[in-house]
Amino acid sequence: MRLPAQMRGWRGHGAILAIALLLLVAPRLITAAPLDMLGGDQDITHADPSEESAQNFPGSAFFYAQGAFDPVPGVATVQSEHVLGLDEAKAAPAMVFRGLTGIDSYRALNCLTSAIYYEAANEPDDGQRAVAQVVLNRVRSPLWPNTVCGVVYQGSERTDFRCQFTFSCDGAMARMPAAAAWVRARRVAEQALAGHVYTPVGLATHYHTLAVRPEWSSSLQAVAVIGAHIFYRNPGFNGTPAAFRIPYLGRETISGPARTSWPAKPVVPVETLAPAYVPLPSAPLPAGPAQGTPPVGWTPAPKSRQADDGLPESTIRPEYRNTGRPLI
Repeated sequence: MRLPAQMRGWRGHGAILAIALLLLVAPRLITAAPLDMLGGDQDITHADPSEESAQNFPGSAFFYAQGAFDPVPGVATVQSEHVLGLDEAKAAPAMVFRGLTGIDSYRALNCLTSAIYYEAANEPDDGQRAVAQVVLNRVRSPLWPNTVCGVVYQGSERTDFRCQFTFSCDGAMARMPAAAAWVRARRVAEQALAGHVYTPVGLATHYHTLAVRPEWSSSLQAVAVIGAHIFYRNPGFNGTPAAFRIPYLGRETISGPARTSWPAKPVVPVETLAPAYVPLPSAPLPAGPAQGTPPVGWTPAPKSRQADDGLPESTIRPEYRNTGRPLI
């Protein structure tokens, strides 16, 4: 039986539509199959930890990138609990940094302690010693000032936050340091100024946290990942021991950041303040001869601090409480 012309037209349009849909879907089918086979017989239920909820961190994509932290083949590197060596560690020449006067020595110690504290207060000892070594490497390099304070506070007078160490111009120093952490940083600074060289960081003069990827990092040679920082040295002659023989001037003419970078009113953190005076609890106010006048020696009962501060309970989820701890 011959179909009407109208039905034959519908069948023709349907065939054309089917062919068009096939052409749209075919490329996806072609590319999907090889991608699915890339995993081979591996168990796909175990995803990359950098992609699991609550397991990643700022910069995790860079940290987990294939080959991002591969040591140089055939080169002996330092590997320990907190150090992942990426290149041969050529230690900087040892030197004792002693000021010309007592005040010069005090300023050098205070400046180096500040750099260690504000840059790596929560780092392990390896991380703090690495920061100290970078500062002293710069002191011995012709590319930076030849004083400790000069290196630490270089560019602190700028208002665009482009100082060499950001803590010196971003207002971080307005926060009073914690006493115990400051003493720890000071001990590391004393050892470094006394001539103790931290070998794993080698001749590094730059570093940044794993949370960022600055443009200049691609032009330098990565030396090691220590704690939550990655350290770099200069290429060419400026990255060799011969370039780190500039004598220490010994005269520290500054002891802090430029005045233009100081905040107008320093902020004192609550945890460093002395506890408020709380009087001993006593009995309720007895009735005295004059109504409303407390008797001599009577003290009011302390109020509940939790009841009147109006602050809600912490809502930090348990899986995020370790944020900021060293990665290795």
